[in-house]
Amino acid sequence: MESTTILNNVEERHVEELDTVTIRFAGDSGDGMQLTGTQFTNTSAVMGNDISTLPDFPAEIRAPAGSLPGVSGFQLNFSSHDIRTPGDQPNVLVAMNPAALKVNLPDLEDGGILIVNTDAFSENNLKKAGYAISPLEDGSLQGYRLFKIPITTVNRAALRDEVKIPSKEIDRCKNFWALGLMYWLYDRPLEPTLQWISDKFGKNPEVGKANATALRAGFAYAEAAEVFTTHYRVKRAAITPGKYRKITGNEATALGFVAASVQAGRPLFYASYPITPASDILHELSLRKNFGVKTFQAEDEIAAVCAAIGASFAGNLGLTGTSGPGLALKSEAIGLAVMTELPLVIVDVQRGGPSTGLPTKTEQADLLQAMFGRNGECPVAIIAPATPGDCFHMAIEAFRIAVTHMIPVIYLSDGYLANGAEPWRLPTMDELPKFPVKLKDPVPAGTPFFPYERNPETLARSWAIPGTMGLEHRIGGIEKEDITGNVSYEPENHMHMVVTRAEKVDRIANDIADLEVFGDPSGRLLVIGWGSTYGAITSAVEEMRKDGMSVSSVHLRHLNPFPKNLGDLLGKFDRILVPELNLGQLAMLLRAKYLAPVISFPKVKGKPFKISELTAKIKEVYED
Repeated sequence: MESTTILNNVEERHVEELDTVTIRFAGDSGDGMQLTGTQFTNTSAVMGNDISTLPDFPAEIRAPAGSLPGVSGFQLNFSSHDIRTPGDQPNVLVAMNPAALKVNLPDLEDGGILIVNTDAFSENNLKKAGYAISPLEDGSLQGYRLFKIPITTVNRAALRDEVKIPSKEIDRCKNFWALGLMYWLYDRPLEPTLQWISDKFGKNPEVGKANATALRAGFAYAEAAEVFTTHYRVKRAAITPGKYRKITGNEATALGFVAASVQAGRPLFYASYPITPASDILHELSLRKNFGVKTFQAEDEIAAVCAAIGASFAGNLGLTGTSGPGLALKSEAIGLAVMTELPLVIVDVQRGGPSTGLPTKTEQADLLQAMFGRNGECPVAIIAPATPGDCFHMAIEAFRIAVTHMIPVIYLSDGYLANGAEPWRLPTMDELPKFPVKLKDPVPAGTPFFPYERNPETLARSWAIPGTMGLEHRIGGIEKEDITGNVSYEPENHMHMVVTRAEKVDRIANDIADLEVFGDPSGRLLVIGWGSTYGAITSAVEEMRKDGMSVSSVHLRHLNPFPKNLGDLLGKFDRILVPELNLGQLAMLLRAKYLAPVISFPKVKGKPFKISELTAKIKEVYED
């Protein structure tokens, strides 16, 4: 067996307490890195740490083994205090092959822990990764604490006489061996993962035994081999008391829509065509039949949105989900929902574009599509969650707006939020807003019904369910006459209806809370964000304020309309910086509406902002 070596001075092992640690597991897309990272995350959540994660995987179902495009990674940040991002740089990198090392090494902090599976550094794998000479031998890794471990070999040795499964299946367990190693290094218990293995492989006990054995073997190796001189410990985080679970953005989104159905007292109908990174919402909602949820996997994006509109017409909470390409396909039908003034929620989990683009990478480039991507004057409400946990509350908010104002609402999530995870305190139902729906009552025979008669405060029309006595009315995409809903081609009526539909959206501002400023209500620099940039922006502003700088931030969850106090806030700061994962779409809208001298800070790389990127830009703008 190859000897295990570490390129630093071996000292007596001791326990070192850390406030926060960022780990990245990286390997081939078949090495189980997403599962490994998820299990470490779950265990850290059970231990009471605050967590934030960033899964990163290729778009291909199975990219060529050992290739650079086939590298899959999972980064997690776990801490003894409140954190908002998965970390700028990993403190630890576990690289299962040369390609994983090549892709991820530039992100590892100087002096960081680097654990490599030496068995994978064959001549063929080195060639695939673009290495002429093995980096384990050329001295290029001297700036890191390098642990060279033959993970494949020691995993085989641990399992060979313990389980009766093929050698190929034994090798697939090496991710659990690496996980066991990391559990020892960071003082994590094995029990949560052992229980998961037992539950997962109950019908295949030999495979379950193999994974459990590999996990224990990795833990025992770290404990007995004296490879590591230090054993690290991260204490529990001080968090608000309550019952918590780990939750991803897509899971929170789905649960939020179920809660909205309960709070509104109307059944939920979800129609979707599978598309990355939104598909998990369909999977999660399909499990909620006990709440009366109906899910429909349609043959295409247009069928999905039309089915959701039909469900809304019939009195359900109509919901459809997609990503950017699918939103484009749904545009004409969304216009139909605007014209018929039916409550509809459209989920857009944004990804890199245009076209197929970067299906598994994050981006915020659909804001202008959500605002203007339909023919004619076709306004809709737009909201965006800020964190994975916030996805739950904003899903409820989407339907609250939709049914209160009888209007389509676009819910802009993104891949970073959808796949990322954090601890989430389960709310009680009493903490959630109630918005019971009032359907239009039957009309006595001989009494006229006016489908476009409006609430004087919101301009919402009534929700008239087909089959209700006396509520027969025309429905469709042709322009409607005000009040009566009859087909109308009159110029003045069209102008009136276009203005009315726009005013309906504007009046939503009367029904949403004012923006809260993080920091001082006035000063030198205001940083404005939306969507998933919340964690990095808030953390960066917090750092700058500790350095004595007059910097504040606000975060927009309502993008159409904007909160009523946004314009006043813009006038209270000397400079306004807008970081976003696009080429400046929110900045464009702010300039157009408020004529504000907004400074755009774009990033379109398929990755979220780092805190360090934002602190550097804040200093640059602040000192200019």
